Amino acid sequence: MVTLTGVKQLTKRGIHVELLCAKESRIHIEANNLGIIIHPVKAGGYFHPFSSLRLAFIISKMNFDIIHTHASKDLWVLVPSLQFLRKRIPVLLTKHIGSFIEKKDVLHRRLYRYVTKAIAISSMIRRNILETTPLKDDQIVLIPNGVDTEKFDPRRVNGDKVRDEFDVKKDDLLIGMMARFSPGKGHEEFIKASAVLNKEYKNLRFIIIGEASRGEDLYEQKIKAFAEKSELQNLIFTGYRSDIPQLLAAIDIFVFPSHAEAFGIALIEAMAMEKPSVCSASEGVLDIAMDGKTSLLFETHNAGDLTEKIKILITNPDKRVSFALAARQRVIENFNIDIVTDRICALYEELT
Repeated sequence: MVTLTGVKQLTKRGIHVELLCAKESRIHIEANNLGIIIHPVKAGGYFHPFSSLRLAFIISKMNFDIIHTHASKDLWVLVPSLQFLRKRIPVLLTKHIGSFIEKKDVLHRRLYRYVTKAIAISSMIRRNILETTPLKDDQIVLIPNGVDTEKFDPRRVNGDKVRDEFDVKKDDLLIGMMARFSPGKGHEEFIKASAVLNKEYKNLRFIIIGEASRGEDLYEQKIKAFAEKSELQNLIFTGYRSDIPQLLAAIDIFVFPSHAEAFGIALIEAMAMEKPSVCSASEGVLDIAMDGKTSLLFETHNAGDLTEKIKILITNPDKRVSFALAARQRVIENFNIDIVTDRICALYEELT
């Protein structure tokens, strides 16, 4: 989805973009609505001679100024096509996910030789690139992900419809998190904290926004069973939703309990919607949330600490308001999609 957001932003600026993506993937399906040229390929595993030849043909027919890839695995398709053409086009790699595998062997050094520069979306990812790849310090640029602050604007979006849909009363405090159902996102801590808070306060409702990732349906079932065992009848599971700004508008306190995060897109979306938050003090989050100003940070994995930090916001409406205003201002100044796109376009100019 970050890739598609980038494509939209570049197209708005009159830049011609063509998209190479895995056939019948989520990005392929969603990109069909963008009105751009799409080159879907089948690329399972690592070695794709036919896909590389097809890509070489596409590159040979077009005078591309730059190739921007959003996954290091794409290099296994891209580099052989460039080698076949004996062509050097600036290649920019945005690294969204940290790797635990060192990639400094001979084969990976050959692959990364074709990477002109890499974008790290957070300080943690920048360190990870230096530790695991052959890229040098001056080849890495720190540019965070961005959010559309016009789309995510509390003055334009109203959460009343969502609150009515789930029968959340006007005086209820709705506490929520948003993440795909995947281990490490902190669903367990959120449910544990919710169960404790539920016994102490009578006006709380809880909401979890998101769906299971492919192959992780059993984990989703486990989380829902845990919630049922915790007697959380006032917990809402929304499943997949396309109306994220409206859902965030309906929430009073946002919780981001992830154990480790390269970058918290859900967090900056909530902050753009002027939501006070309680966040795990984990890498990736520390680039975004400001403890005591936009958010309260809690010890990662610690449901008890999470509970206590949520209590502070429950009992202090003035703090919720001040955090909310500071949160949106921080996003506008640092993570606005226009600012992020400006920096990426400046990098394009530098590389070409």
